This record gives sequence, structure tokens and C-alpha cells, in this order.
Amino acid sequence: MIPNPRSRRCHAETFATRACIVVGLWFLSGLASAANAANASVFLEDQTWTELRDRISAGTTTIIVPIGGTEQSGPAMALGKHNMRVKFLAEKIAGQLGNALVAPVISYVPEGTIDPPSAHMRFPGTITISDKIFEQLLESAARSFKLHGFKTIVLIGDHGGYQVDERHVADRLNAEWSKGPVRVFAALQYYQVTQGPYVDKLLSAGARQSEIGTHAGLADTSLMLAIDPSMVRKDRLAAAPKLGAGDGVYGGDPTRSSAEFGQLGVDLIVSGTTEAIREFTRQQPK
Repeated sequence: MIPNPRSRRCHAETFATRACIVVGLWFLSGLASAANAANASVFLEDQTWTELRDRISAGTTTIIVPIGGTEQSGPAMALGKHNMRVKFLAEKIAGQLGNALVAPVISYVPEGTIDPPSAHMRFPGTITISDKIFEQLLESAARSFKLHGFKTIVLIGDHGGYQVDERHVADRLNAEWSKGPVRVFAALQYYQVTQGPYVDKLLSAGARQSEIGTHAGLADTSLMLAIDPSMVRKDRLAAAPKLGAGDGVYGGDPTRSSAEFGQLGVDLIVSGTTEAIREFTRQQPK
């Protein structure tokens, strides 16, 4: 039998059409996956403005403002410790809340004076701004989020030096906005957990009080190991017992720091801050 050229052409056209449909579906599937990935992210920076508008309209009206800082943390921890840590924990907290997004990390914070250099400013790499500028920055961010439709603006700070600034900003704006539905919550519980419950957990788990420290000690370093061990120079921890305030290690010994110790803090910070935000929200007028 002689093959029919027209029939072969029709088969070829049918195959090409099906192939185009398959490729088209694959392409659309890829676009949908990318869109779903963006929507699944809790980070504001991952959204387009229309995606953000739609999420706010659908009830995502809480925004977490993570505040870090760029400062020395001894010879064994990288300068971005606070920034990395607060972003990681803010994501976890937002995930627990289910109706929250996370703003970009604020990494420029008060860290001491420049002339003469004080506090962490005595060590290379630390960046400081004044308390006044810092509070203005927080206030401007909060006003931006209010404009765009967020109802609960949560400040969480990973560094102890500016906790009072967070409270000042929240008090001022809440007084100004008292007749409306928008509130600012300075979630100081986020930091307070590390000063009490986390220390108690560490002691119960076998850490010694002399190791825990207030900065770059076992508690601080263990948190970083649990979140991002690449930020810790483990080989330098061996020399830690000889380190002191002149090296940027305050009142502790990070030699026995571990991710296991740090995970105790992670769990407490996430659960404690999440509950504090929920309680704050429950207390607001509907």
C-alpha cells in the first residue's frame, strides 16, 4: 500500500498540536508554581504589590518588623548575627500566626557612640545610628504599613540596647491612632525570653551559669548554631576560655555551645512571642 502523504501530514500536525499543548500546560504549571511559591512566602519582599494587596484584603493584616543590628559578637561569630537570627525567628513566628507577613530586617540600630567610640563601636564592623534616628525609622515604617492596610504592626528586636526605643514608638503611635483600628505592638517578650526562660532551660539541660554569658557566650552562640552554624567559627571556640570583654565576649564561655542548646531558645522565643502577639490582638477592639 502506498502511504498517503496527506494522512502523514495530518498525523504530524496532530502530534505537533499535542506537543504544543503539553509544552503550554507545562509552562503555565511553572508560572502557577512560581506564583504559589511567592504566596506561600511570609516575606514582604517576595510579593508583588498586587499579591500583597490581595493578601491584605484576604485577612493577612499583621506585619512583623524584625530588628537586628550589625555588631561584633566576639571572634567566633559573624557581624550579622542579629540580622540573620531575627529574620529566621520572624519567619517562624509568622508561620505560627498564619495571618502575618515579615518586613525587611532593620539592620542599622543604636550601638554606641562614634566619638569617642563606646560599647560595640570599639570593634571594627559595628554600625550605629542615634536613638532619635532609629525611632524615626521605626515610626516611618509603621506609618507606611498603616497606609497599606495592615492593622497590627509588631516590632521584635533581637538586641537589648534598643528595647526601650521600640516601646517609645509603639506608645506614641498608639496614642495618635487611638480612635482607629491600627495598633503597634512592641513585642518585648521576644527578647525577654532570652534573659529568663532560655537561661533556665539551659541550666536544666546541663549548662553552667558561668558559661551562659550576656553577649557571645554559650547562650548567644548556641542560638546561632541552631539557626545558621555557618555564622559561627567553630575552630575559634577552642580558644574561648581565654577570651573576655576586650575580645567582645561578655561574662560567658561559648566553648560548649551547641545547636541542641540553641534549639531550646528557638522554641521558647517562637512560642512565647507568638502567644504574646495573639494575646495583644485579642485585646484590641473589634
